[in-house]
Amino acid sequence: MTSRVLLWRMTKARRREATWGYTLTLPWVLGFVIFTAGPMLASIYFSVTEYSGLLPPLYIGGGNYIEAFAQDRLFWPSLRRTAYYSFVMVPVSLAASLLVAVLLNQPLKLKEIFRTLFFLPSLTPAVAAALLWAWIFQPQVGPINYALSRIGIKGPGWFQSPRWAIPGLMIISLWTSIGGSRMIIFLAGLQEIPQELYDAASIDGAGRWRKFRNITLPLISPTMFFNLITGIIGSFGVFAMAFITTEGGPARATWFYMLHLYYNAFRYFRMGYASSLAWIFFIIVMALTLVQILLSGRWVYYEGEIT
Repeated sequence: MTSRVLLWRMTKARRREATWGYTLTLPWVLGFVIFTAGPMLASIYFSVTEYSGLLPPLYIGGGNYIEAFAQDRLFWPSLRRTAYYSFVMVPVSLAASLLVAVLLNQPLKLKEIFRTLFFLPSLTPAVAAALLWAWIFQPQVGPINYALSRIGIKGPGWFQSPRWAIPGLMIISLWTSIGGSRMIIFLAGLQEIPQELYDAASIDGAGRWRKFRNITLPLISPTMFFNLITGIIGSFGVFAMAFITTEGGPARATWFYMLHLYYNAFRYFRMGYASSLAWIFFIIVMALTLVQILLSGRWVYYEGEIT
């Protein structure tokens, strides 16, 4: 009899615990369904329709996708421009963030202050950073071109020049990202490496470069892989800086893929076509991520695999 009572009480306690668990999880589930999963499923339907957001959607099958690949004269240039930006930004930002993390992991005085100073730019809102750098890069009165003029160098046009607009955006992105979350993740990975490995390598006569190549890089390769994936996703989604500073100009030099999607959706009110662009973007990013996952087995080493 006593065992039955105990079993009933345990069952009742588990039910109460499960009820509270579901209750506390419900707001997140509702938010995900309403604001994420629901719009995603709706966009699949809208992507095969002609839909302006005002009139009822008209089913057109794969017309939007055919238009994107064969008829839209801005689709391929915007995709190539985005790919160029991503393939330059990702390796440069990864290397720079790793270098900063290695430097800030050294036993320096006031290293906490240096870490804070490097992290502060990443806290700057995108709008504020874009406006600040738009003034810094101003060709006539901006401080960079003024400083160059003082040493006899004519500064570039920056955001007023099709040639220099994307490099200018890259500089802004590097300023806001090098010391940000990517650097923090690298720093956390570096601090997980046992000091005994470096001490043993020193006894064997290994220098700094050999330690970095044979100990540091293999042991932080999972961290590098994570930052690589998030970096690719973030760089392909470049939007805010280009929209605020150039609005896709000059001469569409910064007309990135997400700008193309945004203009079609919220300026031309082609919600159906924009939905198809969004799903093409999703497939591209997913394919790039899967490729990196398949290739990761060649260079990502986890603790149990290192001998």
